[in-house]
Formats: sequence, C-alpha cells, structure tokens
Amino acid sequence: MKPFRLIAPVKDYIWGGTKLREEFGKESDLDRLAESWELSCHKDGESIIADGEYKGRTLSEYLAENPQAKGSNCGRFEYFPVLIKLIDARDNLSVQVHPDNEYAQRVEGEYGKTEMWYIVDCEEGASLIYGFKEEISKEDFRKAIEENTLLDKVNTVPVKKGDVFFIEAGTLHAIGKGILIAEIQQNSNTTYRVYDYGRVGADGKPRELHIEKALDVTSLKPASEQRSFAPLKLEGKCEGTVMQILADCDYFTVSKAELDGTVYIADVDERSFMHILAIEGSGTFSDGSEEMPFNKGEGIFIPAGSGVFTISGNCSIIITEINNI
Repeated sequence: MKPFRLIAPVKDYIWGGTKLREEFGKESDLDRLAESWELSCHKDGESIIADGEYKGRTLSEYLAENPQAKGSNCGRFEYFPVLIKLIDARDNLSVQVHPDNEYAQRVEGEYGKTEMWYIVDCEEGASLIYGFKEEISKEDFRKAIEENTLLDKVNTVPVKKGDVFFIEAGTLHAIGKGILIAEIQQNSNTTYRVYDYGRVGADGKPRELHIEKALDVTSLKPASEQRSFAPLKLEGKCEGTVMQILADCDYFTVSKAELDGTVYIADVDERSFMHILAIEGSGTFSDGSEEMPFNKGEGIFIPAGSGVFTISGNCSIIITEINNI
C-alpha cells in the first residue's frame, strides 16, 4: 500500500475568513473558508484521495477495501477514530461544548469529542475561551446563559503562535477571532452551542442553541492546566530536526517536527497509520521508491505497515497517529 495525498472538503461557516485560500492553497468557489477537513471519514465531509490507484475515491472507500491500512491500534474503535481540521476564525466562534462518548452515543449516535488545538498563527491580542474562571453550579450556569452574562464567567486566555490546548469532552470553549488553528479531534461532528453573540444564520434567524444538552454535559469546574511538552532536538539520523509532542491521549497522539533543511525519518509499522500535515514551508516525502513534494496546507496519509520514509525540506509538519493504551 502506497502513501497518498488527500484533498480536504471545506466549510463556509459565518465566522470564517480567507486565509485557507490565500495562505494554505485551498481551492473553492465559496466566499468564506472557515474549515478544511484534512483527514476525514465523516459523513459531513469526506477526504478525497488525490493521487495513486485510488485517485478520486473517498478515504472511507479506500479503508473499507484496505482495513489493515488503519493499523491494529484502531481496532478498539467502531469506526475511523480521528478528524483533522485547519480552522480560520475571522470572527469569534460560538461558545460551545462537546459531549463524551457515553452521552454522544446514547443521544446522537456517534462518538463524543475530545480535541486538541495547535495555534498555527494568530493576530496580536487574540484570545480564546477555555473553561470557567472558577467552579460554577448548574443553576448559576443556566442563569448566566439566560441573563446574557456567560462571558463574565468564562476563562479567557491570550494566545500566541505555537500554543497548545487540550480540550477534553465537557470543557466549555471557543476559538477567538484572529486565530488559525490545527485541530485534531475524535471523529465526531456533535457540538452543543451555548452562546453565539446574537448572530443570525443564512436564513436570517438566530442560530440554534442547545442549552439543555449543554447543561447535561458541561464540566462546571475550571479546565485543567495545559501540559507542556518541551521541544527535543533529535540526534543521529534526524540530526537537527526539532520534535515536540503536542498531545497524547487514548484517541490520538500528535507531534510536530520542524525541519530546517534537515531530514525527518520515521518507520510506520502495522500498529497505526500516520498522517502528515504541513503547516509551514514545503518539503519532499520519500518512501525509497518515489518522491512526493508537498506544500503548506497539504496532507499525506501513510498506511499502517508502510515502513520507513523520510521527509526533507524547510517546513513544519503536524504528525498524527493512534497509540497503544
């Protein structure tokens, strides 16, 4: 099985901007490009294979015919476990929350959503919402929503390029305007909107809120402090490459590698596929038999069991795989 590039479906949500087109090369007739779904087997937006034997087919179709390409670590999941996005927030996203697996499967018929954010870029003074300032009762949470004082209760965090946030299911959160992120999440599209700044949708009506469900699933305690993984300069075969673990949980393991004219080497065994997303610069992927150049905003799917590959160039890449538990 050969690695291949993926074409990402895009979304035009009302808060989206134009950076995914202008800076990341996404092509679409839509005016706004709020999100590109870089690795997706979700019914709401499927990744399309860009080259090779399966060119033009969906990733889901490929994996149905080649289930071993997911890797043995994916065997514990009912369906493909992750969804990877680039998100460009020209305006504030709604304040929202995602349910855990038990609630989501019972009520929505899909997985819940734990996710992580990597701040690819942001405007000066940008911030996001991450949990509550202090513990709050369910009654006070409801009252804050009804009286339009919720923003006084939430924890607003200033951000800078390179920051990482781990958003466990049940954590109230919102991406702020002027932020572009890479999001790695469980394969779910269930979101409960709590507050939306009084905006209206394309139909001229206020966008739907999901207050009762949000009250059911939101953690009322402040969110956990962010864990920080220090960058590590790799020695030996990957001399000069700077590697950093961004998140490691039951659902995904995410790392970042920075190459400054160096070569990154990895071995993809039978346990997990690997997905590479370029967030800066350009490079060349090689599996020893052929080379595949890539640019900022492009992703490569590497099937489990592909063996050793190299990436060379001047670039930053986000690496996602599924770990043992």
